[in-house]
Amino acid sequence: MAIKALTWMIQAFDPPVYCYHEIIHNQKVVKRFEDAGVVFVDDISEVPPGEPIMLSAHGSAPEVVQVARDRGGYVVDAVCPLVTKVHHEVKTRAAKGYKIVYVGHEGHEEAVGTMAVAPEAIYRVENARGVAALPEFSEPVAVLAQTTLSHREWEGVLEHTRRRFPDLWQPSISDLCFATTNRQTALMEIAPECDAVLVIGSANSSNTQSLVDLAAEAGCRRVLRINDADDIPPDLSGTIGVTAGASAPEDLVRGVIERLAPAQGTEEVTVIDEDEYFPPPRNLRDLLAAVEAAAVVSLGSRTRDREPLSDRTIDASDLLDRLSPSPAA
Repeated sequence: MAIKALTWMIQAFDPPVYCYHEIIHNQKVVKRFEDAGVVFVDDISEVPPGEPIMLSAHGSAPEVVQVARDRGGYVVDAVCPLVTKVHHEVKTRAAKGYKIVYVGHEGHEEAVGTMAVAPEAIYRVENARGVAALPEFSEPVAVLAQTTLSHREWEGVLEHTRRRFPDLWQPSISDLCFATTNRQTALMEIAPECDAVLVIGSANSSNTQSLVDLAAEAGCRRVLRINDADDIPPDLSGTIGVTAGASAPEDLVRGVIERLAPAQGTEEVTVIDEDEYFPPPRNLRDLLAAVEAAAVVSLGSRTRDREPLSDRTIDASDLLDRLSPSPAA
């Protein structure tokens, strides 16, 4: 959703389009957007007043969202709906007087944004030691999670938190990202059978690193994180497992498979068919509809070779393949 939303922004506005933080944690994707005229910033004050701004998929602190809107430009918040769910849970529990134990990684953009929703009520932990170091609470306690954690990270800390706070509240629906957990489940199926596992994704991607850790825990002797096919070492042999972080576009996966050129072919392991669809943010949908309507009016009628925009049927990887360098690039 975030990749497609930023692509639509590029089509709707002349460059530069500004984005607060990397839209997703994949360096190859970020570079393609930079070449197409996107400027990534780590401080909203770096955005000139009146310029279009997109907020990244990892979620932003409430004050960051407000400052972006105050800049006077067109603002699209491309936060993942699963992160929005966690933000809502933090806000709701804090309003009800809970203290919140948040399991997340220090410095990760999603964790920073979530902690800022109710900073007076939330405590971040990463492991059992962090849970043990929490103060005694007279208030009720809730537990929530960074969406990109591995199941093992989450379950281990959750168990210690339950022991520490027996009346612990937790949401009925998991906070963990289904795209992340599905990949982890599939990886656990194949990793024990592999002589090596290649995990495609960037070093700053939390869910990519979770895949690396899980493959090693599953007993694979050699686990390598790679950015793309160019990082494949020349000495691989035997059965090779290939997986990718949730932010890795499909063409990177195809490129790795082609470079490996397996003599005995490939076997694809699927644990579930994903059919979830997250539409672009509402104000961006409205903008796209207005642009489409204006185009129809200017043409007098829709021409036969012009199809209406249909975000649901368009793959994010295909949009990335079509990105063109900006005129200033």
